[in-house]
Amino acid sequence: MQFLRRIGLLLLWPAAPLVAFAAANKNDPYLVPLRGAGNLALVAASLLLVAVLLRRGRWRSIAGKLLVMLWCLPPVLMAVAHLSFELRKHDVLSASVTEARQLGPHFMVGYSSFSEVARLAEQGLIGGVYVTRHNIRGRTIDVLRAEIAALQEKRRAAGLPPLIVAADQEGGIVGHLAPPLTKVPALATLAGLPPDEQQSKAAEFGRIHGRELAGLGVNLNLAPVLDLKPPQRRNRLDFHTLIGQRAIATDPAVVSTIASAYVQGLEESGVGATLKHFPGIGRVRTDTHHFSASLNTPIRELETTDWLPFREILSHSHSALMVGHITLTAVDPDRAASHSKRVVGGIIRDKWGYQGLVMTDDLVMGAIYQHDVCKAVVESINAGVDLLLVAYDGAQFYRIFGCALDGARQGKLDAAMLRASAMRRGKPVSTEQARAASHAISLADQPFAN
Repeated sequence: MQFLRRIGLLLLWPAAPLVAFAAANKNDPYLVPLRGAGNLALVAASLLLVAVLLRRGRWRSIAGKLLVMLWCLPPVLMAVAHLSFELRKHDVLSASVTEARQLGPHFMVGYSSFSEVARLAEQGLIGGVYVTRHNIRGRTIDVLRAEIAALQEKRRAAGLPPLIVAADQEGGIVGHLAPPLTKVPALATLAGLPPDEQQSKAAEFGRIHGRELAGLGVNLNLAPVLDLKPPQRRNRLDFHTLIGQRAIATDPAVVSTIASAYVQGLEESGVGATLKHFPGIGRVRTDTHHFSASLNTPIRELETTDWLPFREILSHSHSALMVGHITLTAVDPDRAASHSKRVVGGIIRDKWGYQGLVMTDDLVMGAIYQHDVCKAVVESINAGVDLLLVAYDGAQFYRIFGCALDGARQGKLDAAMLRASAMRRGKPVSTEQARAASHAISLADQPFAN
């Protein structure tokens, strides 16, 4: 028994800084499982250990005093972290009406607390919400439908435009609202069928998703995936991107055929599609949920392969375009595409002529969040991005919106870009405009000049 006590006492030394680190970073996305009850348990355990150490007389020695002090740190650091979060939250919620109306439409947020997101919606601090599996866990689909309707009613009462309400229903392994919505097979399962069957089945999948999402109050689906299926096995550390299972095919023509029909079926129900993840993550082995990643393929090659489905579908639909957090090294080696003006402004807006909705992938992903997220937020808006997604951990909205707020107050945001984005959000791109953009693309046969 004495031996076990000694081992336990020794283990308290390395455990103390680990618990202190977790307490100081309680708001980090990686520590979401510790939120709420986990945080309380951590504080209670720390205080209990301090009490036990004091009762056993550990305070009498210098080493004992140091150990007691170390275990006093977690509650203090957690209190400081909580205070910092609350101050940032207060600053965001205290934004002026002008600031809210200018910046709020740029943000789409995932949420757990209805009352909290309702306040953001009423104040105009967000332009959209993202609903996923935790919004239906232990609840009926009717409850979520009523919740979305209530949010839209609050927007109407506040004299604000309706929220964009997004979900992630790709089919296959990504169907975050299925069940209770219908579990549709991955579009990749259609790749081996004859072209006519590919189109009819894909359109049917799109209609199923569109009908059910529209009935729920969702008006934007974060699908389809247009990345080309990677021919090689991906990194063993890729636990979340899993693009090999989500991508439709290796042949861009097959991807275009299937995805076009799916988008058409989706739009028939009034639900918009989101083409993702430009500039293409099929060639990238790194999981951007956790790490930075680079796409080193020459632009000329991308234009004749990976980008063909994006260009084709943008030319005859009202689809939004999601830009991923990968660095397109041939164009901008210094920043990810999601906040690169050379990529968003230079390729998507200027070269392609696309004036529809451009959104980022989730800003809570490690490729962005673990670096200078404030710089990325400002650069995204200045690059011509219309919607910044904060999906996995909605609590990070206060930090990320605070970045935009600071940027606006310091004069770092491009007023012309803000005005152009407001016009795009207020007036969807027509099919004729999209076809004109497609014609401009076909004429632009020279590779993008860095």
